[in-house]
Amino acid sequence: MIFVTACKSPAILPSKTPIKDRPIKELTKAISKNGADFKKFRSRVKTTYYDGKRSQQLIINLRMEKDKSIWMSANILVPIAKILITPKKVSFYEKFQKTFFEGDITFINDQFNTNFDFKDIQNLLIGLPLADLNRGKWETISHPKYYILTPKSGKMQLRPTFFYDPNDFSLREQRFLVAGTMQSLTIKYIDYQRLEGEFLPREIEISLFDGSELKRITLEYTRVDFPDRISLPFQIPQGYKSIEL
Repeated sequence: MIFVTACKSPAILPSKTPIKDRPIKELTKAISKNGADFKKFRSRVKTTYYDGKRSQQLIINLRMEKDKSIWMSANILVPIAKILITPKKVSFYEKFQKTFFEGDITFINDQFNTNFDFKDIQNLLIGLPLADLNRGKWETISHPKYYILTPKSGKMQLRPTFFYDPNDFSLREQRFLVAGTMQSLTIKYIDYQRLEGEFLPREIEISLFDGSELKRITLEYTRVDFPDRISLPFQIPQGYKSIEL
């Protein structure tokens, strides 16, 4: 028993500050234990959008079936738009111009020259990295406040950097730089909340810099719960005009 204990890699325990020279494998193992584990999720989200010139607020009702679908209903006093995202399809419609879109997330990737998929969007919303830390080779960057992970390979079109809190191994920031440009995507997890044993973001700040202008979206989660049953009503009204993005 003494021999086995001596040979076993020690677990990384929470600490106030990052501990130097921790093995990457043990660090990623500690991080992976912190992810939210649920089947159904529901929340009211106060959303603020800043386009570089002005801010606009709206309320989003968010519902999610893990690994299956993400449903949103946007409201400004009354419902104004709905969106349904699945691993294979993106659909939405809006009531002002009476238009709708049906396709996949290719239009998002075309805008930012990325290869995001359904699971990336899901991970963004629940505080998980948009990359699998158990794949590829990673290295740490010394920092007085966070464990910082970045890929060893420098040949990446979209290079990620992840910031983890040593107190609870929560993801506090994920940053993506587009190679050869000034473009960047930064996702900050300002605050977390623990509900029904699950550790989820309370406030998220998403910033997109295209090289000249900064756009920002802030999401504040309220009324969070994990219902046994959930409805995802979505039907494009008759007479709406199809658009391409």
